[in-house]
Amino acid sequence: MSRQRTIEKIMESEYVSIGELVRLTNTRYSTLKFYTEEGMLPFEQAETNLTRRFKREEAITRIEEIREMHQNGKTIPQIKELLQEPAKGQE
Repeated sequence: MSRQRTIEKIMESEYVSIGELVRLTNTRYSTLKFYTEEGMLPFEQAETNLTRRFKREEAITRIEEIREMHQNGKTIPQIKELLQEPAKGQE
């Protein structure tokens, strides 16, 4: 098993693992895995080792958006629909 990167190294990285996102956002692993499986949290997957990589800044922003919508009473299907809209604020 590889050694965990420090928070400083993670914050310098463009890409992070799901485990590192857990540490950065204080979100449960199972929750982030669900978000990825539902297409709510985009990732890139390296073909060689099948590791999912997340763009750190985009992933953190997306997790915060999902968390805020959930706290405002939105359901998962509603959140998924809102996340698929091309641009927010064009109502």
